[in-house]
Amino acid sequence: MFGDMQGMMAKLQEAQAKIEETKNRLNTVMVDGDAGNGMVVVTVTANREVKNIAIDDQLLEDKEALEDYMILALNNAIDKANKINETEMAAAAKGGMPDIPGMDLFK
Repeated sequence: MFGDMQGMMAKLQEAQAKIEETKNRLNTVMVDGDAGNGMVVVTVTANREVKNIAIDDQLLEDKEALEDYMILALNNAIDKANKINETEMAAAAKGGMPDIPGMDLFK
């Protein structure tokens, strides 16, 4: 029994290492969200950190439109980043989890 417990602990540590590795890799995955036919483009990492915001000069005259487009572009980018993050993190966690009967968490 203790041999199995040690094996499970090793698998859990392996899973934790894979999750950390995946988090680090997701810092390099860039995702764009845009609004207003590209008048505002927001770039975020798959870990949802804003890296760049590009605004068309035409919008600088219209504060209200700029604010609306910023919200839309940010939400678009964050939504895309969330999907990538959730998929990658679930795969990393599942790959290192020990096989415990009745614990099918990632199906």
